[in-house]
Amino acid sequence: MELLAFGHAGAKVLVFPTREGRFFDYEDWGLVEASRSSIENGHIRLYCVDAVDSESLYCRFAPPPARVQRHRQYEQYILDEVLPFLHAENGSSSTILHGCSIGAYHAVSLALRHPSLFTKVVGLSGRYDLTKPVGTFDDLFSGYYDQDIYFITPNHFVPNLSDPQILSAIRRLDITLAVGEEDPFHESNRMLSEALREKDVPHNLAIWPGESHRAKYWREMVRHYL
Repeated sequence: MELLAFGHAGAKVLVFPTREGRFFDYEDWGLVEASRSSIENGHIRLYCVDAVDSESLYCRFAPPPARVQRHRQYEQYILDEVLPFLHAENGSSSTILHGCSIGAYHAVSLALRHPSLFTKVVGLSGRYDLTKPVGTFDDLFSGYYDQDIYFITPNHFVPNLSDPQILSAIRRLDITLAVGEEDPFHESNRMLSEALREKDVPHNLAIWPGESHRAKYWREMVRHYL
């Protein structure tokens, strides 16, 4: 697995790529440039990781349980290899998760399930229920559903959270969800925001005009929220 790092100091920002994207897309789409001021001033250091979505969530020829298993292996790679590398390489006490589109799902899902490991999460144009078909976007598990899918689906597990310790850790997170008002995933963001509100979790739901599901909008969003 490869990754790119940008910056010399500041909060660690772990960046997930978009659907079946690569670790270099964030730079190629001008998102690193959009954050240049924060990077050069030593406020943040970006770590853009690769993904295996084509082997997991979007692997149509694999049965759904195998897709989930591969996804969970990827998450273990992030937890067991990437995070220790970041901590050894960067002494900042702040670790931020961030992504756009399916990258936002990776970031938000991981942050809400392991809140004590992170200080902030920024999800742009995210989809937080992969089981629900929306427009041209299919149910990623082909109608299959089990406990493993439940526990990786923020819109499913957040409404049922009751553990005081976990909720306390989530409430300490700085959470931003940004999405276009005409984005197919707008309702997914609304539902997650409502679930967080019902659990008394402070967060920012930012609704942008139009669809706003393109790199040119994300470049503007990172200037506001990252």
